[in-house]
Amino acid sequence: MARILVAGGAGFIGSHLVRRLLVQGHEVVCVDNLSTGFLSNLEDVLGFPQFHFVEADISEPLDVAFDAAFNLACPASPPHYQRLALETIEACTLGVRNLLSAALRQGAQLVHASTSEVYGDPEVHPQPEQYHGNVGTLTERACYDEGKRLAETLCYEYHKRGCSVRIARLFNTYGPFMHRDDGRVVSNFIVSALSGRPLTVYGDGSQTRSFCFVSDTVEALLRLMALPAVHLPVFNLGNPREMKVIDLARLVLHLTGSDAPIHFLPPAAADPGRRRPCIERARRALDWQPRVSLETGLQETIGYFREVLQVAGDGFEAASFVACP
Repeated sequence: MARILVAGGAGFIGSHLVRRLLVQGHEVVCVDNLSTGFLSNLEDVLGFPQFHFVEADISEPLDVAFDAAFNLACPASPPHYQRLALETIEACTLGVRNLLSAALRQGAQLVHASTSEVYGDPEVHPQPEQYHGNVGTLTERACYDEGKRLAETLCYEYHKRGCSVRIARLFNTYGPFMHRDDGRVVSNFIVSALSGRPLTVYGDGSQTRSFCFVSDTVEALLRLMALPAVHLPVFNLGNPREMKVIDLARLVLHLTGSDAPIHFLPPAAADPGRRRPCIERARRALDWQPRVSLETGLQETIGYFREVLQVAGDGFEAASFVACP
């Protein structure tokens, strides 16, 4: 049993990771400032003796002992990181440096969650880890994109100083415990479909994304932590199945049995046109690849949001549905 710190553990991916670590028998310290995470995501483990919650911001000095740490502490959806732009930059700079310093001081391993957004609007497809990206500093997404890029540079510098750190570039992850209002495309489409409201597509919907179910992402993070020390490993973690956003909207309508319309808006600023990971490095070094199909993962996520909306009573019963074939 190890004492493992999960920064951002009350968030979507973090809460799933906390559960997996507890099942494995570890002592888990969850640090979260609850700016975009929710204690309700962890309500089933709050009474566990081996689980500890600390409400704190990693941008401030943190005095917590740990054997290993996962850093997922950063707003991850566009509405959140644009609303909290300066806080996002601080989490990616001051916060990451605080965790790296603590890991180096304690001789602990750290897995840092980076993002596919470091590739920007890619000119190389699919995106390998060696690709340096096509990004801009003066956009509404730059607080997140550039923050995450600088966080990787901090990991590189601390690695040179002896810190055992690994970088996970996460592509679109989805699943239960996503927040209904987080602004991500999967949750947006599902909540709209179940509520009978129009599904909003920006542009013509031809932009592509690759969606990885949360259990596959968590499994990859755990394997990355267990990887023997090598030269600053950086791994794409995502599902290489590429899908147009308009096709995702149609699939969600099909799986929910909803007859909600699709509403087209002008293209979003700095929205990447194509996004698909090359995961050959993860396949070889981690013996990992996604196992959950998009259809299966969406069905489980839809089931979760059905319960959320029924509890909230937000017009769910009034929505129009047909039976799924």
